[in-house]
Amino acid sequence: MSNPHPMAAAPELARLTDEVLFGHIWERPQLGKRDRSLITVAALMAMGRGEQLPIHFAKALENGITHEELAELVTHLAFYAGWPAAHSALLRLPPEADAAGRER
Repeated sequence: MSNPHPMAAAPELARLTDEVLFGHIWERPQLGKRDRSLITVAALMAMGRGEQLPIHFAKALENGITHEELAELVTHLAFYAGWPAAHSALLRLPPEADAAGRER
């Protein structure tokens, strides 16, 4: 038996997430998606919201942030958010892939 997506329990929250957060806020021209991804990953890491990091690491990679930049972000934030937050974030950072898509 598979578990339903958590948003299934709150369809209005799912709609607002899609329409307002990702449909409006992420599309505002004042900040690019790359910048929004850096800000979001930094905020989630600093707040200890590690369960959200895999989604936003993937979005950051889609938005042009490199694996090396994400690792540097985590390293930099270790001094501001703490070593445990950095270590927890690194546990969720997907492995870097080479040009052929193989994990390094």
